[in-house]
Amino acid sequence: MSTGARADTGTATGAGTGARGTSFSETMLGTVRLDGEDRTRRVRLDLLVSADRVMRLLGTTEARTTGRIRIAGWADDPAAEGELEISPLARRRIRYRISFTAEGRRLTLDGWKSVSPRRPVASMTVLPYTLYEDGARVGTGTLRFPVTTQLVPFLASFRFPRRENPGALMAPRWDGEPGRTEVWYTTLTDPASGTGLWIHHELTAPADGSEPYAHGWAAVFPRNEPVRHARFGPAKWTGDSAGFAADGVSATPGRLTGTADSLRWDLTEQAADTPLFTFPRWSWRRPLLPAAQILPAARASYDGTFSYGDTTLPLDGAPGASARIFGHGNARRWAWLHADLGGGDVLEIVAAVSMRPGLRRLPPLVFLRLRRGNATWPRRAERTAVGWAGLGRFRAAIGLPTWTVTGRAGLRRIRVEVTQPEDRTLALDYTDPDGAHAVCRNSESADAQVLLERWWWGGWRTEAEWTLDGTAHAEVGTR
Repeated sequence: MSTGARADTGTATGAGTGARGTSFSETMLGTVRLDGEDRTRRVRLDLLVSADRVMRLLGTTEARTTGRIRIAGWADDPAAEGELEISPLARRRIRYRISFTAEGRRLTLDGWKSVSPRRPVASMTVLPYTLYEDGARVGTGTLRFPVTTQLVPFLASFRFPRRENPGALMAPRWDGEPGRTEVWYTTLTDPASGTGLWIHHELTAPADGSEPYAHGWAAVFPRNEPVRHARFGPAKWTGDSAGFAADGVSATPGRLTGTADSLRWDLTEQAADTPLFTFPRWSWRRPLLPAAQILPAARASYDGTFSYGDTTLPLDGAPGASARIFGHGNARRWAWLHADLGGGDVLEIVAAVSMRPGLRRLPPLVFLRLRRGNATWPRRAERTAVGWAGLGRFRAAIGLPTWTVTGRAGLRRIRVEVTQPEDRTLALDYTDPDGAHAVCRNSESADAQVLLERWWWGGWRTEAEWTLDGTAHAEVGTR
């Protein structure tokens, strides 16, 4: 399995408990009049706002925002981004600066709500603004927050997430107990060539108490060439407080380096999102489950070089992610997907059948996390994993070359279809702590179709749809 994160970080010394932040979503509707036009155009702005601290009503809070802006007949940009200055009492304003693209032009929406104690509702819900292009005005307009339809969703969207330190989540968890395995793995796609990369680092502590060892592999999935891979180790595990380091290969916060036969890599890693807990958050801190998986950052970008044979692949802002696994070994059967959906959206899936007695005969448990902006759906990871018990509606049909996951939580449902073509899939075998052999069949250039629907006025309507052609990272494995 495989995904990424550069840590903006300091020393990695623990599980990474951080301070609380603030996130919420907001929708505003209104109009704009472009300079040179006699008519007004309708505008809709859907934002996801995130701050690194709990919002201070008596002070000033700086926040980041992503979202979608639609201007009738002119613009529809799902990757709008910018910043908010939230200062309702100290400066009596809430300022918005949102950048977006319209017909190939890069524009900025700049405006603020002027907060008045005499008219608190009106002043907090009306946003006059100006549109700029390269500093020159190109239009003016007004947006309004529709209180009657959006107040309840707005209040319900507030979250105060714990801000984790991505670097701390790279630190080893193993405490010397036999029968454990720990994994650091990274996957990414070079946007220039479409080549997929996979770097897998693993610590294995055999169940019989024999000497623990470190090993792993790297693989490259060129678009029009055969898949290549090489292994490193096994080597003595010497430990590293920051991450993985053995046999001249390392995976530490912000950096991945190593050599395996003719494969060589030297990469820097920059976190582009907050951590994503695929399994329940508590399962990483208290390892009571057979295994748990996390992403120190849901998305990351990579710079550097990856060489194979006589080819050197330069990487500049390549999207991907790093992930961590800690547990007793592989599942009886599993499937995994990491899909960068674009526009800041990312989907992570682990579906597995446990090796534990009583669980091995059950259908796969599904852990699915869809990150869109600052919101992760379903809200709790447990929601997708209890479908086998009749308490949920998530199902996985694991097979090759195609496997699927379907499910529903709240007013949303999702269908994911992953295809791993045989010529783009690499099969590797390795040994679990109990001595049993496992085989993973991995593709860093898989295809995926994702359909997200929402129940609305008595029927299911498409909320979002994504197609990944050779850029999905996926795996199916068995023991």
